Amino acid sequence: MNRDELEGKTENLKGRVKEALGTLTGNKNLQDEGAGEQADGVAQERIGEARRKVGEAVEKLGKKIKR
Repeated sequence: MNRDELEGKTENLKGRVKEALGTLTGNKNLQDEGAGEQADGVAQERIGEARRKVGEAVEKLGKKIKR
């Protein structure tokens, strides 16, 4: 897991908590803010996953070239 994945998971969780609090309190603005943070977190997580997979593929290719 890389930094983007970890930060994305954190942002996603923060957004879920805010959204739930907004729902419980009837605060539409807090709900919307939480949903936005959640979406941002998921996007950052996906970017991190893609970077990790590309890095792994490059590393694997480098090992094959060395052989």
